[in-house]
Amino acid sequence: MNKKKSEEGLTVKKNENFSEWFTQVTEKSEILDTRLGIKGFVIMRPWGAMTMENMFEHLEKELQKNGHKPTFMPTVIPKENLTKESEHIEGFTPQVFWLKDIGEGQELALRPTSETVYTPMFKLWIRSWRDLPMKLYQRANVFRLDTKATRPLIRAREFIWIECHDAFKSKEDAEKQVQEDIEVTEKIMHQTFGIPFLPMRRPEWDRFAGAEYTIGSDCFMPDGKLIQQPSTHLMGQKFSRAFNAKFENENGKKEFLWTTAYGPAISRILVSVIATHGDDSGLVFPYSITPVQVVIIPIFTTKNKEKILLKADEIFSKLKKLGIKTELDKDSEKRPGEKYHLWELKGVPFRIEFGEKELEKKELTLFIRDTKEKIKIKEEELKSISELGNEFDKRLLDKANKIFQERIDSGKTEKEIKKILDSGKVARINFCSIDKEGLNCAQIVEKKLGAEVRGTMANTHEKPSGNCPFCNRPAKKVVYLGRSY
Repeated sequence: MNKKKSEEGLTVKKNENFSEWFTQVTEKSEILDTRLGIKGFVIMRPWGAMTMENMFEHLEKELQKNGHKPTFMPTVIPKENLTKESEHIEGFTPQVFWLKDIGEGQELALRPTSETVYTPMFKLWIRSWRDLPMKLYQRANVFRLDTKATRPLIRAREFIWIECHDAFKSKEDAEKQVQEDIEVTEKIMHQTFGIPFLPMRRPEWDRFAGAEYTIGSDCFMPDGKLIQQPSTHLMGQKFSRAFNAKFENENGKKEFLWTTAYGPAISRILVSVIATHGDDSGLVFPYSITPVQVVIIPIFTTKNKEKILLKADEIFSKLKKLGIKTELDKDSEKRPGEKYHLWELKGVPFRIEFGEKELEKKELTLFIRDTKEKIKIKEEELKSISELGNEFDKRLLDKANKIFQERIDSGKTEKEIKKILDSGKVARINFCSIDKEGLNCAQIVEKKLGAEVRGTMANTHEKPSGNCPFCNRPAKKVVYLGRSY
């Protein structure tokens, strides 16, 4: 029995060995499987795929509410398209999977991203200012030939995301879209999934290839490193000029389109959900995105099995009618304790247990996954589970926010900054510049501190003071330094 429990459960603690904890929790909870053996690629199993479907649903609903319309674009991009914008191809060439010798005299790339597909279509679909804005998105798999060490979902060669590509008549409208993208990340990833983030305007040397500027959403991992989540980019007119994509303005004059791109990677955001909320018993999934919100575990003997299972079916039907995602675990091969262990590992928010005693008292035992407490509820109180689900998600969010705020600290000297970084935190500092003139100081940060200049806050202005601790020049920006994957 002990051996079986050891094989099925987690054998490490999250705060002692996060890397091994993450490997075990994703495999043993049946989120993914890596045994196909292709570097940088994973198989998403039903538990992971159903969770991602729910995450997609929240994001797509918000995007469509904001005027985005869905599309599906080819997985391949002609080489001549990909090479149109020189800076873009220069930035992506080392990471492109090329399809060659396909017998048609055309070299194709597995898409690393889709600016070079959407922009030529904007050229065909947009005639005048009346067609603007045009806000499109797609669910997509993208492929990047990452040559560094890969980690399932965290650092991959294929990831599953939503990519939005939008066209506007002015820079002002395009920049409003960038801020709207940050707001979508706040509403869905933070408020709904419970993942706090720093919206960082990246330094000049770290922007997306082909963009005027990039905003990256930095999230904490339990080991103190940062992971980038949704990024949004002001492409400006770079791609529209490369593809000669113009529109006729209100005065009848031809102008180049202004474009933006936004990429929330669902498979990568799932990493933050797992890492932020999980514990030493396994996953803890928010009520809003879990595949199963309530699991029913009837406790019976041979004598009372029929009576207990009849009541279990009745409770199951009531919960389904209430719109609650419910699973009934009637597997008689496993003991109740084994079932409890399994569903805790999978992160299901609520577990209903009942046997002969509960039936006699006309009550049910409700186990709450995050607090691990058990409460008694009456059968007629089943409708309260939805509200308990909202409270469940609120607790996860509050806990994540508290930890997040504790991991940001201000430093003035190199010694102070190193101490902050070594403690697994992000350092908020005054810095000379995030333009090219600050690159030398950024290289010092990288070489001496093993960290990166992540950027400046993108949705608020922070006033700098004093001098840069690395070059002693007057500080022009407040930046955040961190170590990342």
